[in-house]
Amino acid sequence: MKRHLLYLFIIFNITSCDDGNKALTIPHELQSNFVEDRTIEVLLPASYFKSDRSYPVLYMHDGQMLFDSTSTWNGQEWGVDETMAQLSEENKIREAIVVGIPNGGTKLRHPEYFPQKPFESLLKHVQDSLYQLDRGDGVLLFGTQVQSDNYLKFITKELKPFIDSTYRTLTNRSNTFIAGSSMGGLISMYAICEYPDVFGGAACMSTHWPGVFTIEDNPIPDAFFAYLKVNSPDPSNHKLYFDYGTETLDALYQTLQPTADSIILLADYDTSNFKTMKFKGDAHDENAWKNRLHIPLTFLLSKD
Repeated sequence: MKRHLLYLFIIFNITSCDDGNKALTIPHELQSNFVEDRTIEVLLPASYFKSDRSYPVLYMHDGQMLFDSTSTWNGQEWGVDETMAQLSEENKIREAIVVGIPNGGTKLRHPEYFPQKPFESLLKHVQDSLYQLDRGDGVLLFGTQVQSDNYLKFITKELKPFIDSTYRTLTNRSNTFIAGSSMGGLISMYAICEYPDVFGGAACMSTHWPGVFTIEDNPIPDAFFAYLKVNSPDPSNHKLYFDYGTETLDALYQTLQPTADSIILLADYDTSNFKTMKFKGDAHDENAWKNRLHIPLTFLLSKD
C-alpha cells in the first residue's frame, strides 16, 4: 500500500502562560500505511517545558475545528486550548497533551468515522443504498468505502507510538483517552470498544446514532446498539461519557441515546465511570460543544 506523508505540528498552550511566549509550530514527518495526508496538531500544557514529568494524552477527532475559529469553515471552534488551560488553572483536571486529528474532508469524514463492523453487519442492499446517499448539496455522503478500521489502525499503531516516543507521555490505558462529536462521537465509541487495551476513556458528544440524517425506517442505530451490547469495554477500567442537545440535528438523538444508556448500564457501569447528559436548547455545532466541553474533560481527566 502507498505510504502517505503526514505532518505533525505542535501548538503550544499560551492561554495559561505567564511569560508571554507565543505559539510555536514544529513540523514532524510521519508516514502512514492507513490514511490520507493530513496535518496533526499537538497541544502541550503550559507546564510541559517547565517540568520533566509525563502527561496523559487525549486524542480528538475533527482536529481542524478545535483551536482556531479563524481557520474553520463556519467561524466556530471548540476552544480546547482555552478550556484545558482554565481547568488546569482551577486544578480541576490533570494536565494533559491533546492530539487534534483533522478529518479527511468531505470525501473521507463519513467513511473514516462510520464504525465499520456495524456497517458490515447491515444487509448488502442497505450498504449499497447508503453509498448512494446525497448530503443534500449534490455530494455523496460517503465519498468512498467505509474505512474506519484503517483510521483506528492509524491512531493506535502509528500516531500513538509516534506521540509516545516524541513527547513525555503516560502511555498506559488509564492515561489515554479519545473524544469527538457527532460522527466523531461514533468513532470514539467504536475506538474504545475495538481497542479497550489502548483507551481508558471516551467522550462521545452529540453521538450521531442515526449514521445518516433520518431515523425513519433506519436500521443503522440498531446495528450500532447490537455492536455496543457485545463490545462494551470492561467497566472496571474504562470511562464513558455521552451527551446530546435538543435542537437541529441533535433533536434526532433524544429517542436513541436512552437505548445506548440502557446497554451501558446493563454492562455494570455506574456514576463513577459513566455519565450521560441532555442539554436542552443546545444545537449541533461547535459553539454548543465548546460551552459544555469542560464537563467531559473534567470527567475523563479527573484527579480522583
